[in-house]
Amino acid sequence: MNVPPHIPALRGGRAYESLEKAGVVDCRDGRVIATVSQVNAGIVRKDLARIGESRAALKKFTVAQLLEICARAGAEFLNGSLPLGDGRQSPRDYIEALSATSGLPHVMVRRNMAKIHQALTQMGAILKGLTRGLDLAVLDAGAAGRLSFYPATTALGLVMPSNSPAVNSLWLPAIPLKIPVIIKPGRDEPWTPYRLIQAFIAAGCPAEAFGFYPTGHEGAAEILRGCGRALIFGDQTTTAAYANNPAIQIHGPGYSKILVGDDQIERWPEFIDLMASAVCDNGGRSCINASAIVVPKYAAEIADALSRKLGPVVPLPATDENARLAAFANPKMAEFIDGAIEEGLKIPGAIDVTARFRNGPRKALLGGATYLRPSIILCDSFAQPLANREFLCPYASVVTAPQSAMLELIGPSLAVTAITRDPGFIGALLESLRIERLNIGPLSTMTVSWDQPHEGNMFEFLYKRRAVEFAQ
Repeated sequence: MNVPPHIPALRGGRAYESLEKAGVVDCRDGRVIATVSQVNAGIVRKDLARIGESRAALKKFTVAQLLEICARAGAEFLNGSLPLGDGRQSPRDYIEALSATSGLPHVMVRRNMAKIHQALTQMGAILKGLTRGLDLAVLDAGAAGRLSFYPATTALGLVMPSNSPAVNSLWLPAIPLKIPVIIKPGRDEPWTPYRLIQAFIAAGCPAEAFGFYPTGHEGAAEILRGCGRALIFGDQTTTAAYANNPAIQIHGPGYSKILVGDDQIERWPEFIDLMASAVCDNGGRSCINASAIVVPKYAAEIADALSRKLGPVVPLPATDENARLAAFANPKMAEFIDGAIEEGLKIPGAIDVTARFRNGPRKALLGGATYLRPSIILCDSFAQPLANREFLCPYASVVTAPQSAMLELIGPSLAVTAITRDPGFIGALLESLRIERLNIGPLSTMTVSWDQPHEGNMFEFLYKRRAVEFAQ
């Protein structure tokens, strides 16, 4: 009988086995894949009181040395057999475990691994973009002439999600910036942050730079309170309490969109493949998946074309290279989303166009796991509640709006692709306060340049510039 591996907490990089453990289960058959030590808020608070030791361990390295460590960590993460509790975890073990507990098919896990590997191996370019070309040696010396930056915190706290492993790439720059990380992993996804920590340690990073604290709501709140800077991931219910706290960077729903301008709308058939991939890539789980497509006309035709392409998509086994849908770790979430869409459809002004091409219900079962098949909803205006919703599956509304009113109607949007060459519209897009990341032209909302973060700037979040003058 195989005993599931135990994943310990990491306190200052040192393994800690708690009396209290939680099981991480296979979303398909309920089998326990691993047990994870749980810690309470008191342990988090006690360890944060000594976080200066973790910061001191990183300060012994230059930024250049830490960038070399990042590159080696990328190779270890992608290819290495790394510690997992008392045993080792191969890349194949990682893929199988993460797929089992998160519902992502193997092909999506590998793509996310590749993204994380790229972020680690291209960290020099990322920091160059984040710092706008700053000579990073200034962080080693503390000052260069009259130029000085100082850390805004002694640690970066992270309350991580379970939906997509590539979100872990957001915290990676903290290590070469010499800021320790304190991580609360997602309940169903301890695998990626733990493997990244082990990859860093194997690459020569001091273990003290990392805290790994599987914990409940009270422990998560302690991380957010006790770290001078923190990131939290979750829906609006989870993140609302921190909306006005500048020390906490919120990563919630993206409400990302594709806008097609008057000058390009006659070419709409050329953009259907781009729209479909923006909606469905990564199983629709990313905050930069398009959740609305806004057009001045031809909305019905576009919704029909997208539905013909996405409506027939069905769940496939996790090992199938053609799998495009991810299972839900919590089937109740799938039931909630399915119900929310159906409730929205009862309100006039919305049609589920994919229903004509789905040949079955939206919610589907395969191998004991629950899936949601794609939904393309034709909405007659943004007044329809489903026009500006985001769900953890391939979902998008297609909404008619005049170009002149689009930027007033779309609301806050994490990533926007604007398919236009109109200088006036481009100028208005560039000045919009509602758009975080902007792609101009036929680029998917999923297009990300590592040296241009799509949400926040980790250097500006972790460091402040100080005025300094030296006597002559």
